[in-house]
Amino acid sequence: MPVTDEAIEKIKAMIVDGELRPGERLPKEADLAERLGLSRNSLREAVKALSLIRVLDVRQGDGTYVTSLEPELLLDALGFVVDFHQDDTVLYFLEVRRLLEPAAAAMAASAMPEEGIAALAEILDRLPKEPSLDELIANDLEFHRLIASGTGNPVLCSLIDGIAGPTTRARVWRGLTEEGAVQRTRDQHRAICDAIAGRDPELARSWMTVHVAGVERWLRGTLGPEAAAL
Repeated sequence: MPVTDEAIEKIKAMIVDGELRPGERLPKEADLAERLGLSRNSLREAVKALSLIRVLDVRQGDGTYVTSLEPELLLDALGFVVDFHQDDTVLYFLEVRRLLEPAAAAMAASAMPEEGIAALAEILDRLPKEPSLDELIANDLEFHRLIASGTGNPVLCSLIDGIAGPTTRARVWRGLTEEGAVQRTRDQHRAICDAIAGRDPELARSWMTVHVAGVERWLRGTLGPEAAAL
């Protein structure tokens, strides 16, 4: 299990076991890291990820608190963290995505109208430097949906839209827990957009392949050896 996920699991256990209650402040970073047997860096990344899904509330100059959620809602939020670890069928959706989306990017480089390309660039410009979870999800989905629409093929567009939902949580969780993943995604989105704007189908196909394969490769590593063999 990646160190950030291990840190998240340990904080989750403290909440589920009642050691940390809704509205309660977390111990100081150094103390909590020592108590859980974690590096301060991995603890910091775990706190960042849990704050983005609103399990923890980081208050500048005050400390970090468990959000004041009803217990069942809190456990639902924590389920976001681990549910895809328990279901490797998402890998099959990611494999299909890896087949379809590069083809869509290549088609969009030839067929997407200029106004569509301008809208694609505007989507990238709109994402804040440090996006919230909702902003991250919405921006990523809108970017890929617009490329699919730009193919001019409604069947392909429908297929890509249909596989987006089952892969969203894995894509977002990678962005929250893998170091540099959000910036890497930004850079790859920009490269895909530039290739489409440059009317270069093969370059668009190549960048999209790199982009979507990265999520699949990360998830196989996260799920362990059995998933890698699928």
